[in-house]
Amino acid sequence: MSFAVDVAQEKDIITPEFKKAGSKIVWLRTQIDEYDIPVYDKVMEQYGRFTRDIRDGKIISAYALERHGIVAAVSKMAFGNRMGVKIEHNIDERDLFAPAFGDLIAEVPAEKVGELSITYTVIGEVTSDAALSYKDMSIAIKDAEAAWKEPLSQVFPTNSGASGQEEKIDKELYQTKDVHICTHKIAQPTVFIPVFPGTNCEYDSAKAFERAGAKTIIKVFKNMNAADIIDSVHVFEQAIDQSQIIMFPGGFSAGDEPDGSAKFFATAFQNAKMKEAVERLLNERDGLVLGICNGFQTLVKLGLVPGGAITGQNEDSPTLTYNTIGRHISKMVYTKVVTNKSPWLQKAELGGVYTNPASHGEGRFVASGEWIDKLFANGQVATQYCDPQGNISMDEEWNVNGSYCAIEGITSPDGRVLGKMAHSERRARSVAVNIYGEQDLKIFESGVDYFK
Repeated sequence: MSFAVDVAQEKDIITPEFKKAGSKIVWLRTQIDEYDIPVYDKVMEQYGRFTRDIRDGKIISAYALERHGIVAAVSKMAFGNRMGVKIEHNIDERDLFAPAFGDLIAEVPAEKVGELSITYTVIGEVTSDAALSYKDMSIAIKDAEAAWKEPLSQVFPTNSGASGQEEKIDKELYQTKDVHICTHKIAQPTVFIPVFPGTNCEYDSAKAFERAGAKTIIKVFKNMNAADIIDSVHVFEQAIDQSQIIMFPGGFSAGDEPDGSAKFFATAFQNAKMKEAVERLLNERDGLVLGICNGFQTLVKLGLVPGGAITGQNEDSPTLTYNTIGRHISKMVYTKVVTNKSPWLQKAELGGVYTNPASHGEGRFVASGEWIDKLFANGQVATQYCDPQGNISMDEEWNVNGSYCAIEGITSPDGRVLGKMAHSERRARSVAVNIYGEQDLKIFESGVDYFK
């Protein structure tokens, strides 16, 4: 694997996907000598001008050409937002697939083309018709994308072929004024974030709560020997007693072994002292509990969702199991808020669509029909997977793990315990800037405001 690293101001970073119909597509050609070697001084001069044009807002997306030339570059730029491309008739078809190392393709707003400082050739424009067009030929973007993915589809499939992906999910939003009110007010709540070997989201989780105005306590559960475990139980008990919120973060605790994800997490919290500390937080201090990804798996195994107490699981309990694709999934997902019952969702829009990263191998929510009906009826289904337009979907393109009824997150009966798979904590300035749609579910702000 070969890669390069450079440093730049975040405000100057652009992404490669085409942004809007009507933009012009320009080609910066690298000057080469008689040996096909780039003329260094000329290349650096053009790259310097290209950088200035980006900073001045004249170039809004760009792509470096490779051995497959213009067609490969503009196709990949079009795939991101399913935009169309129309190549000018006067472009020599021999140039479309010719290697062009060092050359750049850029998207430029039509009104700014004449302001470019680079030497360029206009080769086409971005369209809204989701097709690649040149002379009398037109290829639909969806067909081009399918052809691009096909060579590796048998090696690395993106769809399991499981049945039921066309199933329609038609559930009404759950709206209520009966939201649990905290009777133990505090100006600045404290959040305890337990860390086990394999946890990897504790820093993101702490930053998210601190941005929302909370204090955080992070403690590592040590397990090198019996004395470490005894000490950790004592430390965790003290931390819980000092806190108003417990946040179970994501990761792969104990490498998701033995016997599946979050087993180590859940086993530790069934210790009598830690269990009693959690019960005091929930029952005596009106506390809250949040679990994301591996943390959601922990809540399910403990019984905190959907039950609201540490009871463990029985044979008919809802659970999280392996994704239908049979492997780890890592991609952005869209989720729809379908209840307003939980204190964690008070700042989210009921019916609103939010996009966050998902990264898990065991995120498929499974439950009996009786349990699912009960969860919906009680407003305990917090969020469901959907497409960008908010349509609840069983299609693996959107419901990435094949969860029953596209359920992404659930709560305890009173809403004070929330578990979800997508990483709402993994958002910050300049993170996922090329992903469109609202990314901030405001669950951390909602959790903090609950105590005010």
